[in-house]
Amino acid sequence: MSGPEIIGMGCRLNIAESEAIRQSLARSKVDADQLIIVNSCAVTNEAVRQTRQAIRRAKRDNPEKNVVVTGCAAQIDPAMFDAMPETSGVVGNFDKYDADNFKFGLDTNKPDIRVSDIMQVRETAPHMVSAFAERSRAFVEVQNGCDHRCTFCIIPYGRGNSRSVPAGQVVQQVQELVDKGFNEVVLTGVDVTSYGPDLPGYPSLGQLVERLLKHVPDLKRLRLSSVDGVEIDDRLFDILTGEQRMMPHVHLSLQSGDNMILKRMKRRHDREQAIELVARLKEKRPEIAIGADIIAGFPTETEAMFANSMDIIDQCDVIHGHIFPYSPRKGTPAAKMPQVDGTVIKQRAKALREKVANKAQAWRDNLVGTRQNVLCELNGKAGYAENFAHIRFEETMPEGQIIPVEVIAFDGGNLIGRHIT
Repeated sequence: MSGPEIIGMGCRLNIAESEAIRQSLARSKVDADQLIIVNSCAVTNEAVRQTRQAIRRAKRDNPEKNVVVTGCAAQIDPAMFDAMPETSGVVGNFDKYDADNFKFGLDTNKPDIRVSDIMQVRETAPHMVSAFAERSRAFVEVQNGCDHRCTFCIIPYGRGNSRSVPAGQVVQQVQELVDKGFNEVVLTGVDVTSYGPDLPGYPSLGQLVERLLKHVPDLKRLRLSSVDGVEIDDRLFDILTGEQRMMPHVHLSLQSGDNMILKRMKRRHDREQAIELVARLKEKRPEIAIGADIIAGFPTETEAMFANSMDIIDQCDVIHGHIFPYSPRKGTPAAKMPQVDGTVIKQRAKALREKVANKAQAWRDNLVGTRQNVLCELNGKAGYAENFAHIRFEETMPEGQIIPVEVIAFDGGNLIGRHIT
């Protein structure tokens, strides 16, 4: 059996969970060769549209196969996907870890819905998942769900409440990955910095990271996915700024640079806290590269409020930006607020992207002539430095290895590195 085709949409967590589904089906007796599983995303209306498009394309290109939809969009609106003629079944976000729930997609042509109430899920580790980037980086899920209710976000209704994986299981998983030759691990989750309150002893993310670094001494590089700056406590701050195996790359869930918009989003930080955090991080570890999620055109956003988001890119020195044009999600409070014109939203998103791109280009220019340690990916043709700079090699390097390179050029699109022997 070759296994199912899995189409993962959206975030790194979805990518990791797609791998978990693949592993679960491989261990089961389900003959999944005739399945195409679409692991959907619901973060924006565009993400849902792209999921529906992927379903139609998958069935058109493989009419003999059965398409089953799972993931966040399927959890939130299973009836919509069940009604699509291309779909053979819908499986919920918790239900997707039971391989038997995919059997019906093979047994019948009649669509079926198998979606549990995600809000009732209390298990901290129904699975341990990891996914792999070019056999060099591994993404490990340590947390799922979210207890916060940002006014723009539908994801808690697709993921449920926050649940953490016990530290011992995380350590064991990471050790197994290191034993297989992985040199970098990325800890991921829906709200990864909220790790721990549901576990005995209420451990923090900082304590988990400390334990990982102590008990897996051969792990060369550790990275975090997007973090909520307000939850970076002293312990985690000290690790981010003082531990060399923790990569100098912090991606913040900023969302806006304006305090009134942040209040209307029900975010827990303000503009000044974000700027102060970045200043402290860079004071202790100047090479830290900052990334951020920013939403353009949130309801009621004026030109002055938008200008504050543009300005915070400078204030926080954002060089890795994820810019999202706001789109209303049915069922969220923000969808009922006064909306910004769609053309204006697109213009603001474009301006934010250009601002980040200009800062990133200046940053890459300054990396020319420096020495960087790069984890080789993409069949040894390129890789990522510790600060998450993407560097292409003059010649093919051993995939999965960390090599020292001198950055010899920036051609406007890529940094070029030469192996230092």
